[in-house]
Amino acid sequence: MTRKLTITVDAELIPVAKSYARSRGMSLSSMIEQLLREAVGESTPSFASKWRGKFRPYERDDLRDAALARKYLR
Repeated sequence: MTRKLTITVDAELIPVAKSYARSRGMSLSSMIEQLLREAVGESTPSFASKWRGKFRPYERDDLRDAALARKYLR
Protein backbone atom coordinates (compact mmCIF):
# COMPACT_ATOMS: atom_id res chain seq x y z
CA MET A 1 0.00 0.00 0.00
CA THR A 2 1.40 3.39 -0.91
CA ARG A 3 0.78 6.63 0.95
CA LYS A 4 1.51 10.22 0.15
CA LEU A 5 4.45 11.84 1.96
CA THR A 6 5.28 15.53 2.00
CA ILE A 7 8.96 16.43 2.26
CA THR A 8 10.78 19.75 2.16
CA VAL A 9 13.90 20.12 0.02
CA ASP A 10 15.86 22.96 -1.49
CA ALA A 11 14.03 24.42 -4.52
CA GLU A 12 17.14 24.18 -6.71
CA LEU A 13 17.45 20.46 -5.99
CA ILE A 14 14.03 19.47 -7.33
CA PRO A 15 14.62 19.90 -11.10
CA VAL A 16 18.07 18.33 -10.83
CA ALA A 17 16.66 15.36 -8.90
CA LYS A 18 13.80 14.92 -11.38
CA SER A 19 16.23 14.97 -14.28
CA TYR A 20 18.49 12.45 -12.53
CA ALA A 21 15.56 10.09 -11.87
CA ARG A 22 14.25 10.49 -15.44
CA SER A 23 17.69 9.66 -16.87
CA ARG A 24 17.50 6.36 -15.00
CA GLY A 25 14.00 5.60 -16.26
CA MET A 26 12.19 6.13 -12.98
CA SER A 27 10.03 8.69 -11.28
CA LEU A 28 11.34 10.90 -8.51
CA SER A 29 8.98 9.16 -6.07
CA SER A 30 10.26 5.69 -6.95
CA MET A 31 13.87 6.89 -6.74
CA ILE A 32 13.29 8.35 -3.27
CA GLU A 33 11.53 5.16 -2.18
CA GLN A 34 14.45 3.05 -3.42
CA LEU A 35 16.97 5.28 -1.61
CA LEU A 36 14.95 5.09 1.62
CA ARG A 37 14.76 1.30 1.37
CA GLU A 38 18.53 1.12 0.93
CA ALA A 39 19.05 3.50 3.87
CA VAL A 40 17.05 1.28 6.23
CA GLY A 41 18.66 -1.90 4.94
CA GLU A 42 15.73 -3.13 2.89
CA SER A 43 16.79 -3.64 -0.69
CA THR A 44 14.56 -4.25 -3.65
CA PRO A 45 14.95 -7.78 -4.95
CA SER A 46 16.80 -8.19 -8.20
CA PHE A 47 14.87 -9.27 -11.27
CA ALA A 48 16.40 -12.74 -11.09
CA SER A 49 15.62 -13.29 -7.41
CA LYS A 50 12.10 -11.95 -7.86
CA TRP A 51 11.32 -14.50 -10.61
CA ARG A 52 13.45 -17.43 -9.38
CA GLY A 53 11.32 -20.56 -9.15
CA LYS A 54 8.32 -19.04 -10.92
CA PHE A 55 8.81 -20.85 -14.23
CA ARG A 56 8.66 -24.53 -14.97
CA PRO A 57 11.38 -26.11 -17.09
CA TYR A 58 10.46 -26.89 -20.68
CA GLU A 59 9.02 -30.37 -21.04
CA ARG A 60 9.62 -31.82 -24.45
CA ASP A 61 6.47 -32.58 -26.42
CA ASP A 62 7.38 -34.17 -29.75
CA LEU A 63 3.96 -33.57 -31.32
CA ARG A 64 3.95 -29.90 -30.37
CA ASP A 65 7.58 -29.47 -31.43
CA ALA A 66 6.85 -31.06 -34.80
CA ALA A 67 3.78 -28.84 -35.34
CA LEU A 68 5.72 -25.69 -34.46
CA ALA A 69 8.61 -26.73 -36.69
CA ARG A 70 6.23 -27.31 -39.62
CA LYS A 71 4.60 -23.93 -39.06
CA TYR A 72 7.68 -21.75 -38.47
CA LEU A 73 10.69 -23.55 -39.95
CA ARG A 74 9.66 -23.89 -43.56
